[in-house]
Amino acid sequence: AQNLFICAPHASQVAAIGALEGGLELEKNLKVYRQNRQSLLEALPAMGFDQIGPPDGAFYIYANISRWSDDSVAFCKDVLEKAGVAITPGLDFDPVRGHHTVRFSYARGSEEIREGIKRLADFMASQIPIRETCFG
Repeated sequence: AQNLFICAPHASQVAAIGALEGGLELEKNLKVYRQNRQSLLEALPAMGFDQIGPPDGAFYIYANISRWSDDSVAFCKDVLEKAGVAITPGLDFDPVRGHHTVRFSYARGSEEIREGIKRLADFMASQIPIRETCFG
C-alpha cells in the first residue's frame, strides 16, 4: 500500500508541471475576470442589488435579494427560467442567511457577461419588491 500512497500519481505530477507553465494564459484570464467584475459591480446596483459583498479574491459576487424574495433557490430558478441566466442560491453556501443571497460568477467571457447583464436587467425591471428593508 505504501507504494500506492507515498506520493501523487505520475499523471498528476505531469499535469501540475503543465499548469505551472500557463502563466500567460492565466494573466489573460485574470484581466478578463477583472473587467467582468467591474461590469457586474457597475450593473448590479442599477438593477436594485444595492447590498453586495465585496469580491475579495474570488470570481463571484454575493448580493442580497431580500427585497424581492425570502427564497434564494426559488429566485434563482425564476431567473434561469425567465431570463436564461444561471445564478447560484446563497443557501448553497450559508444555511442561516443564504435564503436572502445569491452568487453571481464572472468567470466567463466578457461577451457572455454583457449578455447576462442585459438579460438580468430586463428580468429585474419586471420584479416588484416584497419589502424595502433588507434582512428584515
